[in-house]
Amino acid sequence: MAPYEALYGRRCQSLVRSSEPREARLLGTDLVQDALDKVRIIQDRLRTAQSRQKSYVDRKVCDTAFMVGDRVLLRVSPMKGVMRFGKKGKLSPRYIRPFEIL
Repeated sequence: MAPYEALYGRRCQSLVRSSEPREARLLGTDLVQDALDKVRIIQDRLRTAQSRQKSYVDRKVCDTAFMVGDRVLLRVSPMKGVMRFGKKGKLSPRYIRPFEIL
């Protein structure tokens, strides 16, 4: 007789199922196998998403070649809190005047 039964006169109604140790080992291996399967599925989905994003970027990126004498705009990446090229905020310039390639 289990100690709980001796004390309270009825069987324990816990959510943890009491079973044979052999069954628990099989149940544990099933849980591990299920977890490994889910990890593989997640890894495959991450690989798929990553390759999709890479294909989007590869479509947009193109090599640009400039000739001597071409004029190009210099892009400004504004630093936070630093006002170098005039205005601050939404109307701050994104590009500086055209420069000639030497």
